[in-house]
Amino acid sequence: QVQVVESGGGLVQPGGSLTLSCHASGSTTFNIGAMAWHRQAPGKQRELVASISTSGTTSYADSVKGRFTCSRDNAKNTAYLQMVNLKPEDTAVYYCNMVIMIQRSASGSWGQGTQVTVSP
Repeated sequence: QVQVVESGGGLVQPGGSLTLSCHASGSTTFNIGAMAWHRQAPGKQRELVASISTSGTTSYADSVKGRFTCSRDNAKNTAYLQMVNLKPEDTAVYYCNMVIMIQRSASGSWGQGTQVTVSP
């Protein structure tokens, strides 16, 4: 079984920066396909923020373009979300999703989420 764990959330002032990490680990041999970051603010639906393919192609929601950068380190089974110029509306629980491939099976795995709060 493979576990996905996010880290790096916290409280930051508007205009500040944070970098989130998402690491996959397990006792079985696996590969990782696409990685994605989602967020869910109180009272709102979960939304896709950024994604990165196995080849490194990235995609971003319009609300974060130019401020968020998604990257991956395949050797470390880790995805990153660098966030700059944070705004109060970025406040949410951020979730990582990874496509985990074990032998001929592939499935999406979610982390538990990490809280990001942007407030003066």
